Amino acid sequence: MIRIDGSFGEGGGQILRSAVALSIITGETVEIDNVRAKRKVPGLRPQHLTAVGSAAQICNARTEGLSEGSSRIVFSPQGVVPGRYHFKIGTAGSSTLVLQTVLPPLMMARGPSELVIEGGTHNPLAPTVDFVNNTFLPLLAKIGPEVKLVVEKFGFYPRGGGRIKVKIEPCNDLRQLHLNEPLKRTKVRACALVVGLPRHIGERELDMMKRLVPKISSDRLIVKPSTESLSPGNAVSIEVVSDVLTETFTALGKRGVPAEQVAEEAAMHANSYLSLGVPVYRHLADQLILPLALAGGGSFTTCALSLHTETNIEVVKSFLPVAVRIVESEPDRVKVEITSR
Repeated sequence: MIRIDGSFGEGGGQILRSAVALSIITGETVEIDNVRAKRKVPGLRPQHLTAVGSAAQICNARTEGLSEGSSRIVFSPQGVVPGRYHFKIGTAGSSTLVLQTVLPPLMMARGPSELVIEGGTHNPLAPTVDFVNNTFLPLLAKIGPEVKLVVEKFGFYPRGGGRIKVKIEPCNDLRQLHLNEPLKRTKVRACALVVGLPRHIGERELDMMKRLVPKISSDRLIVKPSTESLSPGNAVSIEVVSDVLTETFTALGKRGVPAEQVAEEAAMHANSYLSLGVPVYRHLADQLILPLALAGGGSFTTCALSLHTETNIEVVKSFLPVAVRIVESEPDRVKVEITSR
């Protein structure tokens, strides 16, 4: 049995999701104590219950401690079973974080899978479906698995109620990926999504993003009726497209926050990324650790690592025979190298 202290590092839900995914892949039982100990409301929340429960469903796992507020769980996998699954979070909890838990084992299974996940699609503390679709999944395809994600209904915080459909074509022979070259031949585009709200909100956001990010060469406004979401919602994104990857920077509209301020948030992160010149930005760095470790190696150059990423590295090393070397080449610029050991 592998024992994980859920209070170490960033002390949040990422420890839980990564540990459970790796438990299924390695076949090792995992015990996690102090679950989400550093969060304002510690222990399992509905979103985390759905993530662990979904993971248990795809591998017929035996579990202990799966109840709201629980600070300790034991997860004993039996072997991943590909197929069709339907997971309901029941809140605005992130559908992409549930996907993050079940995708690693299903992307290495013996057959394809189809998932329907109901929950939030645009959450302030989770990767949005825009980031997953535009940035993460294309890179995952270079490692091996082909994953297609379609948004059938939008789910904005706090009501949620979104619905995504995911098709997974697995790959058992994962390829290493190296992302270290400076950005070349970049183009920048902006997008504003407005659901059940006045069109002018998106127009003002696009105008502000183009003023703040001079490199934006194209933009689009997506206006959807209120029937496509339980509640009105708004999101903006800036995509930096290079010859190697696409980085996506998203900001979400909030009641009482001017459209221009929402646009400023996305523009700030995009400009930071463009000024650094590194191929991988902070949030993508966190997402790449686990698939590269499963592939037996890889590397990327990024900005200074977040505590989230550093914690994820330690969880991965608890399960897999990999070494992770972090080389700081200059301030706010590091190279992460993952190798088998």
